[in-house]
Amino acid sequence: MDLDKILPEKGPPINEVSKYIEKYKNDLIVIKYGGNVFIDREIFNNFIIDISILNKLGISIAVVHGGGPRIKRELDKSNIQSKFIRGLRVTDKKIINIVETVLIDFNNDIVNSLNKIGSEAISIHTQKNNIIEVIPEAKELGFVGIPNKINSDILKEIIKQKKIPIISPLGLGKNKQSYNINGDTAAGAVAKSLKSRRLLLMTNVEGVLNKEKKLIEEISAQEVLEMIKDETITEGMIPKINTCLDAVNNGVTAVGIIDGRKKHSILFEIFSDKGSGTLIRK
Repeated sequence: MDLDKILPEKGPPINEVSKYIEKYKNDLIVIKYGGNVFIDREIFNNFIIDISILNKLGISIAVVHGGGPRIKRELDKSNIQSKFIRGLRVTDKKIINIVETVLIDFNNDIVNSLNKIGSEAISIHTQKNNIIEVIPEAKELGFVGIPNKINSDILKEIIKQKKIPIISPLGLGKNKQSYNINGDTAAGAVAKSLKSRRLLLMTNVEGVLNKEKKLIEEISAQEVLEMIKDETITEGMIPKINTCLDAVNNGVTAVGIIDGRKKHSILFEIFSDKGSGTLIRK
């Protein structure tokens, strides 16, 4: 394999890449792509290139995407005010229809962008290859679901064919009703069902920061719980961290929280000694 031709100029060092390709060659990596920053087309294109590089290097990956900012944009256009309970959007019939359309559009965008540069990607959402069954999260939230069952056989089959499943955070409940799922929760459920070696959550923060606001490169689940207790980790980061803890306690070897704004952050996280965010292990 000619790494020179596949790797980007300003990516991780080739000698480190070779070592990690060997390390991950029989493993699976689940990547969650979401967050406010990802409306930016340059960041989107950078992400597409990185995913395609992983695929061309023979690394098995599954991608789960979010879509919060795009959903907000569409709801604003229709003058629909969203109400949030515990950080989750209250989703009635009208809203779920908009959410589903936006997420499926975004899913197709990712799939088409990857196919254009030579990596075969496959759409997975409520109207095509659905793999997520849900139960309602709470009555007052409406059509917001919690993954109850993941059909991982469909995913394994796609991955075996060296293709990339691109999964929307949508699932079906009773009577084939569509439900919206928190993106991190959906990614965690997929990673657990595949017992993946890594779950990477791409965000618009550097990673987990200590009291001095310095990046922590690696941390144990126990230390993370202490940081929630002493309020070093607060607010929006807590649900993300809970997803990480749930994953490492249920068969995922480690979870990385990485900064999607940094060029090639996925490649640096997987293929370099230093990594590019915070790695959480059991």
